[in-house]
Amino acid sequence: MKKIFLLLLMILTVSGCGSDTQNKPPAEPEKVESADKTPVPPNILVVYFSRTGEEYNVGRITKGNTAIVAEFIAQKVGADIFEIKPETPYPDEYELCTEIAKQELESNVRPELANNIENLAQYDTIFLGYPIWWSDLPMIVYTFLESGDFSGKTIIPFCTSAGDYMTGKETAIPNHATGATIREGLGLKGKRCQEEPAAVKKDVDAWLTGLGY
Repeated sequence: MKKIFLLLLMILTVSGCGSDTQNKPPAEPEKVESADKTPVPPNILVVYFSRTGEEYNVGRITKGNTAIVAEFIAQKVGADIFEIKPETPYPDEYELCTEIAKQELESNVRPELANNIENLAQYDTIFLGYPIWWSDLPMIVYTFLESGDFSGKTIIPFCTSAGDYMTGKETAIPNHATGATIREGLGLKGKRCQEEPAAVKKDVDAWLTGLGY
């Protein structure tokens, strides 16, 4: 009789354990957060038009002033870079180039591009660089702006000229780059890019930091 009672007790105990396991709710999957919480930066492109050859009060240059700034920006923010090139190159002679630039401005022409960007859609932010010609953007830059779809893109202008300033013409960029918005730009004296590039780089870095880069 005692053996029968112990056997029944063991059966009940085992049955009870099995019942507890079946009724226990399944455990929640462990949530694992990514170690790198840094947001993925937008795709950035630096586009610029620059000129080499005879430069006012500097001499002949082999790398354009705006090109130097463009490279500083691309290195700082890790961007791709693209140079705007006209189908008909501007002359190396400074005076002749200024005459042609003035004629293009007065006639509001759109010089043909020798190249264009096929994958513009993949970029969210575009740094746009150019020299100031007759207080305005070179007409070739307007050709570029009017040749693409800038919907939803942010354009950040930078320029080189006779002084450390912009002319205000940059505020009209969204009128030509349809759908784009614009952020605060940077103007730099072109001569400084050739004679004191380290100081120019410092100014560029400070500007980019102020923009959040």
